[in-house]
Amino acid sequence: MFYIKVKGYFSSAHNLRNYQGSCENLHGHNWIVEVVFRGKHLDDAGMLFDFRKARQMLMDVANSLDHRYLNELPAFQKINPTSEHIARYIFISLRDRLRKEQILSVDVDLVTVWENERSAAMYRDDEE
Repeated sequence: MFYIKVKGYFSSAHNLRNYQGSCENLHGHNWIVEVVFRGKHLDDAGMLFDFRKARQMLMDVANSLDHRYLNELPAFQKINPTSEHIARYIFISLRDRLRKEQILSVDVDLVTVWENERSAAMYRDDEE
């Protein structure tokens, strides 16, 4: 199995509902997102997936979250916009885009969302 990793960034605000602590208040983060793509085969150029295309896909998703109040987005109106849920949202968004563009030789393996330099959440779909 081959793997590549790309990194992206976005800034947004959120608050955690039903949370006992300061994160219940409106606050923001400068999020760092790392995405690992995986696949069994390399293309004729010897690449799993073009880094430029992978970064662009990630930035398209990150830009949809950038400078937004996450609680107001449809994806987070019923669930808290925690780092864990954001990681899953990015994972599913990227996987869906790969499928829509019929890029079938590569899949999303792992998404890591850093809310600061000490704390991150990861999502991997182990069902596949």
